[in-house]
Amino acid sequence: MLYAFAFDRVGVVVSDLYFVDPNPGRGQEGPEQGVRLELRMFERGELRGSIYSALPIAIDRPIWRADLLESVENPGSLDRAHHHPRFRKWEPGSRRFVNEMTADSVAWVGTRLSDLHGLLDDAEIRHDEVGPADADELRAAVPEILRAVQGLLDRIAAGELARPPDDGSSNNARAGWL
Repeated sequence: MLYAFAFDRVGVVVSDLYFVDPNPGRGQEGPEQGVRLELRMFERGELRGSIYSALPIAIDRPIWRADLLESVENPGSLDRAHHHPRFRKWEPGSRRFVNEMTADSVAWVGTRLSDLHGLLDDAEIRHDEVGPADADELRAAVPEILRAVQGLLDRIAAGELARPPDDGSSNNARAGWL
């Protein structure tokens, strides 16, 4: 399942996620499941028809990522919750583990999203790359975004989402939009 919240030039995408074995040999072996949230640049395309035609929308360059993940063997623990403060093109930097994320991941994400300029600074992105109202619009949408995150976490706990791929994929396979 994928949720998208778009503002002027930035937006947030949120999805359930399942990794078969994301970090073999790095002390975090075994499958993990959870919610991935990314702050992304959004772009409006040009109309491809009349004024009534659908408008192309691109969910583009990643800025920041929060992974509210847990090992499948420890459901509800969020023992692998981490974030990636910056990207190099499409590749995330190293996983950053923060104690507050494990203690209350949803609230921690809300606090971070409420500070767009802080996220941009950490990601080394100029403030003028986003729209002038993006920070205020994102901050106002945080409660709705957090409801979507919590809803996905609840459905994962119920066994409905973040399931292993059913196509027989193996090592490092992932299932989910993000």
